[in-house]
Amino acid sequence: MSHEDSLRVFVRSLLFTHDEEREVMQEVAVVLWRKFDADMDSESFCRWAFGVARMEALTFRRDRARDRHMFGEEVFELLSKTVLEQEDSLEAERRALDTCLQKLPDDQRYLVQAAYAPGIKIDQLATQLGRTAMALYKTLHRIRLTLMNCTQRVLATEELT
Repeated sequence: MSHEDSLRVFVRSLLFTHDEEREVMQEVAVVLWRKFDADMDSESFCRWAFGVARMEALTFRRDRARDRHMFGEEVFELLSKTVLEQEDSLEAERRALDTCLQKLPDDQRYLVQAAYAPGIKIDQLATQLGRTAMALYKTLHRIRLTLMNCTQRVLATEELT
């Protein structure tokens, strides 16, 4: 479970849609569950899980190779390699963002979580909150800037230590 977010980002980087990501992640979970070795340490498990995710994404893509919108094998390999190389920095960014989200006032944190919930439409959320969509977009923009600045500070602090 501790690697799920990283795996999900990796799989998402190799596919086109969230629906494809969800489908592949279900297959990954099945394989990981069936073939899990309790003697495996966390680092070995992570490498193995990423390998399984890569193979499942590749299988998914091959099954849908008739679609003319699919990337070629070389592009898939390049994307896979790039994401794996950046996995550590992406994980550090996720941790920094989580830290910064916790620092937000409760109302702002709720707004961010509500705005980015699956299937939410900003105009519907704005109506629920008694605001205009434009006002909500502006508020979210300010919060995103705050989160970006905070995340950069946290990452800079981590680099110094």
